[in-house]
Amino acid sequence: MRVRVAIADDQSLVRDGFRVQLGLAGDMEFAGEASTGEQAVALARRERPDVLLMDVRMPVLDGIEATRRITADPRTSGVRVLVLTTFDIDQYVFAALRAGASGFLLKDATPEDLLAAIRIVAAGEALLAPAATRHLVAEFVSRPAVGRPDARLAAELTGREREVLVLIAQGLSNAEIAGRLVVSPATAKTHASRILAKLGLRDRAQLVIAAYESGLITPGG
Repeated sequence: MRVRVAIADDQSLVRDGFRVQLGLAGDMEFAGEASTGEQAVALARRERPDVLLMDVRMPVLDGIEATRRITADPRTSGVRVLVLTTFDIDQYVFAALRAGASGFLLKDATPEDLLAAIRIVAAGEALLAPAATRHLVAEFVSRPAVGRPDARLAAELTGREREVLVLIAQGLSNAEIAGRLVVSPATAKTHASRILAKLGLRDRAQLVIAAYESGLITPGG
């Protein structure tokens, strides 16, 4: 099944470049473009793409608020937002992830990395490559506390589910978690799905943020 991808960026050259790269992928199709956050929200509602590449800094409505509106709207809650940023640790990346984005990607990523990131986000398998996720998390948890401890993370999860959550927050894929815990990939995926359902979260990006914001997992954990 082809992945439908839309693009929201205020620079036409950036949109053109991404559109060309999508056209070279046999398993993807272009689902429209927007140059403002407001247009991005309208595009998501109209086309309901599988993945929306979202620039953070756009006129009229920024990418963070656009992401929040898209992920909060039942009509577009299935749209996965992949935030585009110039720097790997951008001051807006954290707010975008908390707003519901499924991950972030550097604008200067190689075509191979772009397509791989889109496939990963579309599948809901992982936030980013493990090294990038650990980089994000390390920076995130070095900042002042941004959330209140969430008792559900300890009270509603089983011991094994807490183990799986720790590994997800470290950026491991289902296959890597399976290897670490000596279970099948299908079992690891089932645990991840149950954790999402219990905590009412939409994807693994939100699990990473929730795990660290809550204090259940520490920078050394």
